[in-house]
Amino acid sequence: MSPSAFLAPAAYVSGEITIRAYRPGDGPALQRAVVTSYQHLRPWMPWAKPEQSVDESEALCRSFAGKYLLGQEFTLGIWIGDELVGGTGYHLRWGPLELGNAEIGMWVSAARAGQGLGTRALSALLEWGFTAWPWQRLVWLCDTRNLASARVAEKGGLVREGTFRSDALTVDGSRRDTHLFAILRDEWLRRA
Repeated sequence: MSPSAFLAPAAYVSGEITIRAYRPGDGPALQRAVVTSYQHLRPWMPWAKPEQSVDESEALCRSFAGKYLLGQEFTLGIWIGDELVGGTGYHLRWGPLELGNAEIGMWVSAARAGQGLGTRALSALLEWGFTAWPWQRLVWLCDTRNLASARVAEKGGLVREGTFRSDALTVDGSRRDTHLFAILRDEWLRRA
């Protein structure tokens, strides 16, 4: 499937969660979620900053929206009502769209952490990804020290395929290991 032949769906609702593409105007919600969650995100998300202006956040949202419409990258927000409670996406880090591989990344706001939101969001992403998207393989990567992230992948039915040793840097510049989890479309369909 060529990227020009696929029109990415814009939103998916699962229970109280809406997972959707960012839109112009989402900057204040993104700024609030990231800045109030900085200490929670810092160990795992190198992009997190203690200060991020609304204008910077709005520029990010507009960039995400543009890349989404062009089929270049599929960055999504996780919403409960009008509150942005996390971020996710189907990231094309494993090749172009026509290969059918994407990496699911995710962060959850500090206020919503530890409440099962990541597990529910991953379940929704798998259902949406294997029914409305062309994904054949979905991948989840996490720092081996991020036990909560690894648990979310396992609860979602992803298989740990391996661990990359000393493959990335932590936010303080030290080396770290990364777990790789994945699930195939036919595996998910058998379970569903």
